[in-house]
This record gives sequence, structure tokens and C-alpha cells, in this order.
Amino acid sequence: MATTNSRSLARLMLFPSVLLLLAWMIVPLCMTLYFSFLDYNLLTPGNDEFIGLVNYEFFLTDPAFIESFFNTLLLVTGVLFITLVGGIGLAVLLDQAIWGRNYVRIMVLAPFFVMPTVSALVWKNMLMNPVNGLFAHFATWIGVNPIDFFAQMPLFSIIIIVSWQWLPFAALILLTAIQSLDREQLEAADLDGAGPISKFLYIVLPHLSRAITAVILIETIFLLSIFAEILVTTSGGPGYASTNITYLIYTQSLLQFDVGGGSAGGIVAVILANIVSIFLMRLIGKNLEG
Repeated sequence: MATTNSRSLARLMLFPSVLLLLAWMIVPLCMTLYFSFLDYNLLTPGNDEFIGLVNYEFFLTDPAFIESFFNTLLLVTGVLFITLVGGIGLAVLLDQAIWGRNYVRIMVLAPFFVMPTVSALVWKNMLMNPVNGLFAHFATWIGVNPIDFFAQMPLFSIIIIVSWQWLPFAALILLTAIQSLDREQLEAADLDGAGPISKFLYIVLPHLSRAITAVILIETIFLLSIFAEILVTTSGGPGYASTNITYLIYTQSLLQFDVGGGSAGGIVAVILANIVSIFLMRLIGKNLEG
């Protein structure tokens, strides 16, 4: 009886927090869903007639959506590849007994604590600037023409910036996983004559599988909503070459004042993000069962 009362009391105490959390999420989502069925533009107040699925049809058939969709896939895939490969390499290096290892770890983790806007400004003005940037000076020094990164390869430039930000996160998670590896397995492999590559492929890498899956899940959720780096560096251009779905929704809603079309795009983005999350959660479940 006492246990039942304790559970009831615990649920009663949690109820306000759960109710507030649901209201925080559901109310904006319901309002977005409502506006997505209206012809609602801030430039024509009062003209908010119901038009059904017209906004969704317009958004999904817009060539800009198709390009931004593939840009989003390229952005997420490129950042995941760089951060996973680089994170594994950094984790293996930081696990070695080197002098000043703690200071090196702090320096490696530092980019993760830099705000995205500041990071994008640093890369845009100090590193990738075609006139005064560090890369431009290096190109001039070796006798080649400097590259205008944000004009010639805008999406690749954003991938590099975002990867620089998320690489420390992946390295930290993977380093923690490496440090939990049973050292007796590595010693036994040494006694059997296994080389460094064999130990990495057959012992270290399988041990990192769960950590790699967790990194993919967490990064994907955040990478689908990349915005600040695009706004600061390329503003989605040239054309739509570096526009992702998040930035396309921003231009539709706040630059073109089309609240109805932007709301429809927001609902589409939520659906796509949930599909990806469900797929990754199932992948993690299978990984854990294995």
C-alpha cells in the first residue's frame, strides 16, 4: 500500500513538469500545423483564408526544396564522415601516453565550446577570405591563385566549418569508449603477434560500434537544423547551392513573409527529422541487441 501511494505521489509531483513540457512542444506544433493550411502572408494582413494542402504542394514541388533536400543530405553525410573518421583518429592518438596529454585534450575539445556564429565568422574572415584569409596567403606563398571558397565551393566550405565544430564531440565520445576497452585483450593480441592495424580492425573498432552509433544519432539530430553557419557565411547562395531545408524555411517565412508556406515547410521538416530519428533509434536498438 505504501509503495502504491509513493508511486502516486511521484506521478502527481511530475505531472506539472510533464504538462509544461507537452504544452511547450505541442502548442507551437499545433499552431504551425494550423498556419500551414492558410494563405497567410504578413504583407497582406487579414487575408488568411483556408487553402488546404496548397502550401504543402507548393513547397514540395518547388525546385528549391529538391536542391535544399539534397544539400541537407550532403551536409549531414559529409560532416558525419569527417567527424567519425577524424574522431576515431583523434581518440586513438589522445589515448596514447604522450607528454602533456591533458593539455592536448583541452585544446582538441576547445572548438566545441565556440558559438556557431563566432566560428563561422572566424572561418569566413580569417581563414577562407579570398583576399586577407590565411588560406589565401598560403596559396599566394606557394604560387597558386587563392580560392574563393564561399563562391566556388560553398557547401563544402560549410561542411568543413561544421565538421570543425563537431569533431571534438565525436573524439570525446570515442575516446571514452576506447578507455573502457579491456587492456587484457590488447595484451593477448600482442602475445599472438597481432600488429597495430589488426588490433585496431578486430578489437578496437568493434568495441567502438556502440559509441559510433550514438555519435551518428546525436549529430544527425543537430545537423538537420544547421542554420547559423549558412546565414553568416553564404546566406544560402550562390543561388540555392548552400541552402538546406532549415534555411529554406527561414527564407520562406521571414524573408518572403509567407507564414503559411514556411509553416508547411516546418511540418515537412519535422516529419523528415522524425523518420530519420526512428531509423537511427532502431539501428541503435539492433546494435545493442547484437
